[in-house]
Order: sequence, then C-alpha cells, then structure tokens
Amino acid sequence: MKKNYILDTNILIHSPESILNFEDNDVFIPMVVIEELDSLKTAEGEKGSNARSAIRTLEQFRQNGNLLEGVELPGGGILRIEKNFVDVELPEDMPENKSDNRILKICMGIAGQHTDTETVLVTKDILLRIKAQILGLTAQDYTTDQAPGRKEQYTGRTEVFAEEAYFKDFKKKGIAKEHVYHVNENGERCCVQLEVNEFVILKADQSNRKTQLGRYTGEKIVPLVYKKCRPFGATPRNVGQYFLQEALMMPPDDIPLVIVNGMAGTAKTFYSVAVGLEKVYNGEKKEYRKILVTRPNAQFDEDIGYLPGTEQEKIAPLMRPVIDNLEQLVDSDEQERYKDEEELHGKIQELFERGVIAAEAMNFVRGRSFAETYLIIDEAQNMTPKQVTGIITRAGKGTKVILLGDPTQIDNPYLDERTNGLSYAAERMKGSPLCCQITMTAEECERSELAVDALARM
Repeated sequence: MKKNYILDTNILIHSPESILNFEDNDVFIPMVVIEELDSLKTAEGEKGSNARSAIRTLEQFRQNGNLLEGVELPGGGILRIEKNFVDVELPEDMPENKSDNRILKICMGIAGQHTDTETVLVTKDILLRIKAQILGLTAQDYTTDQAPGRKEQYTGRTEVFAEEAYFKDFKKKGIAKEHVYHVNENGERCCVQLEVNEFVILKADQSNRKTQLGRYTGEKIVPLVYKKCRPFGATPRNVGQYFLQEALMMPPDDIPLVIVNGMAGTAKTFYSVAVGLEKVYNGEKKEYRKILVTRPNAQFDEDIGYLPGTEQEKIAPLMRPVIDNLEQLVDSDEQERYKDEEELHGKIQELFERGVIAAEAMNFVRGRSFAETYLIIDEAQNMTPKQVTGIITRAGKGTKVILLGDPTQIDNPYLDERTNGLSYAAERMKGSPLCCQITMTAEECERSELAVDALARM
C-alpha cells in the first residue's frame, strides 16, 4: 500500500540521497526543513557538505517541475515541499515556534487530509519520534542503511568440527568446506555456510581438546599464516587476537580492509598499532610509508577550526588512547617503563617527528587519497555510513584501512548500534575477498582483572 513519508532535516543530513529511496511512495519535505538546510549549507565538515548535496538534489527535481505541486520521483512516487497546515493546533505544551513542532503540524495535516493512506514521519531524532507517538502519529527511523540487530551481525568467526582424518591433515592440505560441520541443539550434524575470509576454530570430532585455527579462502579452510609472528613484541593471548593478528599482518594487496568490532580492553588499538610499527620499522619489505591514526568525535570534528593551536595540539586529547598504547609498545619492560617519564615521552615524540606515525582529525582526512599508508580509524562507531564509505573508497594502492570500534559506545546522537558506520561497513563488506572482519568477545578482554570482572557484572 502506498504511503506518505515526511522527512526530517536530520535524514537529509545523514543521507542526502534518501529522497530517492522510498520506492513508489510520496515524499514530503516540510518548509521548515528547507529553512534548516539553508542555515546549514555553510557549515563546516560533513554536516555542511551533506546539506549542500541535499539542496542540489532538490534543485534537480525543481528543474523538472513545481515542487509545491509535486514532482515525480524515479520510483513512481511524488516529491513535494509542504508549507501548508499552519492552522493545525498542537497541545499547549508544544510551542509552535520550535522546528520539530512545525514538522509535527504538517504530519498531522497530511494525515488528516489523506485518511486512506498511512502517513509516516521519518526522523533520527528519538524524542521527536516520541512526541509523534503522543500525537497519535506514526514515526520511524531511516532504515535503508541499517545493519542487522546486534545478535544477528556478522562476527567474522565460527566454530566447526571435522573428522579425525581431515583434522590431522589440516596443516598440510587445509580442509574443504564440505568436510566440516556444525552440531545443532539436537546433536545432529548440519552443513556449514562460510563467508570468504571468515575465521574458523576447527575442532576434532573425537576430542574437543584438539583445536586448530584457520581462515576460509573461498575454496577451502587454510591454517593461519602469521600465527607465530610477534609484531613489535606483541604476543596473542587468545583466539580473537590470533585472528586479529592474521588480518592485520596480511599484505594490503590481499586484504586492504580490516574491520574489528569489540569492547574496551580487547586490544583492538594496541594490536593495530603494534602491527603498524612492525611493518614500518622491522619489515623486510617496507609495505607502508607511515601509520596514520584518526578518530572521529561527534562534538569535536565540526569545531576543530575554531580551537587554538596547531592541528596536532587540537587533536592531542583524542589521540591519548593511541599514546597509551605506544607507551607499552616502545618500552616492553613493565618494571622499568615508567621510571623515566621524560625518556618515554621522548621515544614516542621521535616516532611522530620522524613521520613513522601521524595523527590527524577526521575532518582533514575525508576527501583525501592515501597511498602505501597504514590507516587506523579508531572509534569508528561514531562515523556515519557516508563517512565510512568516503574513507574506504579513498584508499589508494598499497594502503590498508583498519576500522576499530564498539557499537555499544556511540557518542553521535543520531547513530545507534544498527545505523553507525562501523556496523554498516561490516554488513556491506561481509564476504568481500578484500576484507577481513573479527568481533572480539568479552572473554578476550586483556586489560586487567578489574576490567574483566566489571564487564561481566555491569
């Protein structure tokens, strides 16, 4: 059944092309949204860029007809700018001078005018969706670029069983997908569906104590190649870290994208920096020119130009987690590491001064192309799908992009576990021969006994 969709400003800022994604349904843009786009078109960063993109999309349709009367969309629906229904009454506690409430008036007016058609407000503003429900209106989030729910999301790993004969030959020959199986809750064997580059915990069916680790190439499951490596002195302490090390160590020509999902303390950033230093410093073949670290921040990125100091001074607070990991890597002696803080700081500063590692604000990374760069995006769950697409598609020859994050820790008010850039990239890149993914588990937290206990209790 055909529907009427009213779009909030944040939908167009989140996805400027969203107007085209409502199939044969009618799309309404409230006049107040046009006004807000006008005020945002000169904004810095992603917000301003997306506002301008949305305005250009509207202009293309304006050239095809009168937007107040309605212009046909490619899917068969109608796009219309709506400025009527100013006389619709709201409850006294909803003042008419607020933009959100002006949008609600239009929703009520359209719903009353089109009683035979469902009217839906589309907004990423949770409170506006609540207000719509109070008024008896249907409201929903923009779902086109949503990933599955957390429990259904791809983890990049699976556990399978194999008969003893195949298990013994695994290190020499690998094993075909047809020769491994899952066991369902009834104890019955069932076929295994594997994605390309999915990591595998292989168990012998005669003894659960016998375990080997592998990766599915698309043709067969093969043993890990870099299992015995110790990048910059880092040693894997659990299965997840062995898989993480394998993904990070693989050459950029084979695996140019790695997506790591996991809670704090699972060594995502630590291991990524360790492998980067190993490749730049100790590798026989200089695969990368430098390590570049960036970290999006919902409040910081838009205002960086107004902060005092150099770029490095501006972003220093955001890079502190990387510095903490560098402190452990440049001096592996835990007993002596912090006895001379000045010497330790000097070692880290030398890495930056020599150009081995650099840190940049996300605002200055977007739109550039990178060649032979080991690019770490920390806290990637705070990126939008468009932002993460812009980063990945800018990777040049010899560049490896590492997305790190925890979708349960999101600072951006318009993103959640299903709509953030990390989850979006993980879903879209699942099965790509150029991407490895791994989700670290709570049991693989290595930060401290307190951190493990807190994760289990809180």
